[in-house]
Amino acid sequence: MINKIKLKAMKKSSFLLTVIMMCSLAKVYAQDDLLKLVGDDKPKREYVDYAFKSSRVIMSQSLETIRPGVMDLRILHRFGNINGGAYELFGLDHATMRIGFDFGVTKNLMIGVGRSTNQKEFDGFFKYRIIHQAKNGGLPFSLLISAGSSLNSLKFTDTTRKNYFSSRMAYYGQVIIGSKLSEGFTIQFMPTVVHRNLVATTEDPNDMLAVGVGGRLRLSRRISLNADYYYRINPNKFDGTVNPLSVGFDIETGGHVFQLHFTNAVGMNEKVFLTQTTNQWSKGDIQFGFNISRSFQIKKRK
Repeated sequence: MINKIKLKAMKKSSFLLTVIMMCSLAKVYAQDDLLKLVGDDKPKREYVDYAFKSSRVIMSQSLETIRPGVMDLRILHRFGNINGGAYELFGLDHATMRIGFDFGVTKNLMIGVGRSTNQKEFDGFFKYRIIHQAKNGGLPFSLLISAGSSLNSLKFTDTTRKNYFSSRMAYYGQVIIGSKLSEGFTIQFMPTVVHRNLVATTEDPNDMLAVGVGGRLRLSRRISLNADYYYRINPNKFDGTVNPLSVGFDIETGGHVFQLHFTNAVGMNEKVFLTQTTNQWSKGDIQFGFNISRSFQIKKRK
């Protein structure tokens, strides 16, 4: 009889122990499910794009990069000075141009090559985004670096001396930091250094330091007002060069972006417009120009 009572007690204890374990496990799984639900409610980071309509403000690189697998064909056209008057058709009788091909390698990396009629220059560059502006816990700004080189392919004017290939080369490095402050306004700053292997005189610095500022003001869904300006820190004060300023409009039409602008800079790469701009806005030395950007998907999206 006593053994039967003990057996029943053991069965009840085992049953109670089983129930307790099952309740504990259910509690653990319920907590896991609640944690998962809490995680789902946490807002996801949202990256801020379309700070500019193009990968360039006007002269300068912008906060934007080209999507991976996309080639951007860019044609930059700049006419002569408007103050040339009617005889020069207000500059339309003279023009310089650059044709370039920019490629999106990854989400944050793009490269580009181009050729300008001005000084028959070839150039190449890369741009890499280190920080991407984001909402919901992300940083409120973007940070990019850009660097490139250019090659002047004009014939050497003095063939009596020994000329070096390295004398044709120049390089630049740039940090781009900026923010899309609202849907209608973006601003960026661009500390820049340009190195020239060969300069005209001993007063010309081999390393030109400059700080640029660029911005975009949205006027409508497809039109924006853009501007960029560079203040040169250590120019040769006696060579007649000035700081470059460009103002214009971006017009988006489907796969094209047209940039209509006015500028005092002739050159279309960093070395030229930072070290060789001699036109002055105050004297009417202003050039009308346009940039055309056309994107092509050359690699299938994953």
